[in-house]
Amino acid sequence: MVVLQLRFLLVPFLTSVMGAAQYMMQDAALMNYIDRRFLSLEKRLEKCNQDILDYVEEFRDFSKMVLSRLAGLNNHKAEVKSEVENLLTRIERAQRDIDYFGSVTDSNTCTEVHEDLVKQQLFEEAEEKKKLKLMLNASCDHMLAGIKSLKVVKKTGDKHGSWMKDPGKKHTKIYLLNGSVNNVIFEFANIMTFMESNHTLKARRVTLPFPWEGTGHIIYQGFLFYHRYGSLNEIIKFNIQKRNITDQMLLPGAGRIPAYQLSPSTKIDLALDEQGLWAIHAEPETGGNIVITKINHITMAIEHTWDTSCNSKDAEAAFMACNTLYVVYNLPSGGTSRIQCVYDVLDAVNTYEIPILHFPKRQGSHSAIHYNPKEKQLFAWGDGSQIIYKLHTKQKV
Repeated sequence: MVVLQLRFLLVPFLTSVMGAAQYMMQDAALMNYIDRRFLSLEKRLEKCNQDILDYVEEFRDFSKMVLSRLAGLNNHKAEVKSEVENLLTRIERAQRDIDYFGSVTDSNTCTEVHEDLVKQQLFEEAEEKKKLKLMLNASCDHMLAGIKSLKVVKKTGDKHGSWMKDPGKKHTKIYLLNGSVNNVIFEFANIMTFMESNHTLKARRVTLPFPWEGTGHIIYQGFLFYHRYGSLNEIIKFNIQKRNITDQMLLPGAGRIPAYQLSPSTKIDLALDEQGLWAIHAEPETGGNIVITKINHITMAIEHTWDTSCNSKDAEAAFMACNTLYVVYNLPSGGTSRIQCVYDVLDAVNTYEIPILHFPKRQGSHSAIHYNPKEKQLFAWGDGSQIIYKLHTKQKV
């Protein structure tokens, strides 16, 4: 009886224990399932975060690449524009040559030329000369007859450089631009300050946003005009007092070969005379002959271009004075500089009767020669020396 009662008591107990154990096993399985799902979600979240980081990094790299390509496209755009302008200039010159050769007749061929056509051509040439004389102020009637004397003002800086005054201003400031590639202008109150031994301590330093190339830069009416380093033919107009770029232009055809064989760093030589701003350079299409271009210094627009008969071979420098180009030649090893080729854009000078003009009392070479129309003097840089040449002039005949 007791055993029977005990059996009845144990059955519910065991059933309860087994049920509890079953529930515990189910709970454990559920917890294990939940744990595995959380691990899976955590891994997926971790992968998602890593993917986001990878996408962000990829986007940054892509952005850098796009910006770099855009910068390259801008440079390429400027180069293509320059090449197109150069090509147009060459096409125009080729067309002029074609027109010329088409107009030349063989001596054994009889060609009837209409009298009215000849008159029209002569009339157009005369009108063109009138326009040029009006633009260039034909009252400028003096020419260089000799170089009277020289004065070595100072010897400072590198072998190559340039120095000058601003003929468009009333002040007596002196500007020094040292080296063929640099971006710092030294401005001195006057020539006495410049001549002092510790002159750089008293100079005002002006830093350019882009360096210059060569020694062919000039300063006029408070602006520095210079060939930008690294560009083919970009000319920059820089306000010295405000220290900012106010304008720029491309000079078609220029920048491919040096303006002067003996000054290879100068591809574009900017010059001043009584008429304003000029550019001097050489082109392969002209056989290395020098080309001069009149530039409006206010608008930076090209007004006219002339192909000269002066060759750049053995030339070291040149300058403009009263509508006339004077090219300075020398020996490759340095010697006595001489003016041996003259070109007047208005044909007011019989260049074949001009004697060779030698620079006095000096052996060496020049890296820059700039004419100052206000003082009628040459500011030259010769082997690290800053020199002033006084000129002797006479009336054009």
